[in-house]
Amino acid sequence: MTPRELGIVPSSGERRRVPGLRREELAELVGVSTAYYTRLERGESHQVSDALLDSLARVLRLSPDERAHLYRLARALPPVRGTGQEDQVRRPIADLVAGSLGAAVLVGRRTDILAGNPLGYALWDLTAAEIAAVGTPDPPNQARRVFLDPAARRLFADWERQAEDLASYLRLATAERPDDLALHRLVAELAAGSPDFARLWREHPVRDCLHTVRRYRHPLVGELELDEEILRLPDDPGQRLIISAAQPGTPSADRLALLIAG
Repeated sequence: MTPRELGIVPSSGERRRVPGLRREELAELVGVSTAYYTRLERGESHQVSDALLDSLARVLRLSPDERAHLYRLARALPPVRGTGQEDQVRRPIADLVAGSLGAAVLVGRRTDILAGNPLGYALWDLTAAEIAAVGTPDPPNQARRVFLDPAARRLFADWERQAEDLASYLRLATAERPDDLALHRLVAELAAGSPDFARLWREHPVRDCLHTVRRYRHPLVGELELDEEILRLPDDPGQRLIISAAQPGTPSADRLALLIAG
């Protein structure tokens, strides 16, 4: 947020070191002292009220996902259950994925590819070695593929958006699972290996994407525009079933049919 967006007009000739709000300005808008706001920012005030967090979210114009993230950070909520354990795919879920009519891929809380049907693997252009690794202790990882594999930039026509979606998800996941060392090692690996990920991570995107339209530039069938639905599994926190399908009668539907046939 810039001062002008919130009606704060800098004094004539005033020089500011940063484009955003100063602590004292935000504290005044929220209705607390600068000292108290500073303690809150440092994580030294765990008894913060709902009213104060609501006021902070309102002043900063946070989205619902950002507001939920603020509450989790401010309240130091316990980690989501399942932290530190490996993702396990239940048989009914595996059968559901295998029998899906659309392109289906099951992704774990660390963005590991846990299962999929042949069309899902073909759409994401997984290699034979990557498909063989699904279900092993070292499965292919979608975040690594997107940020560290140049082929992913060619596959996703809207690569920047795909990259931001993944960075946003990982920001939420690390807050939910602060004790998941493997997840934090993944973030560190991506930050060291991808300048794009490092840039996105510094921007702190927080957004939970449950459906979207995804565009592909597939090496076998060309341009695809697909509806993407993401279903979370309530009994397996962090696991997401990603289903992609084309609108009937469109060129994308015809090309997806070619991918199935191939």
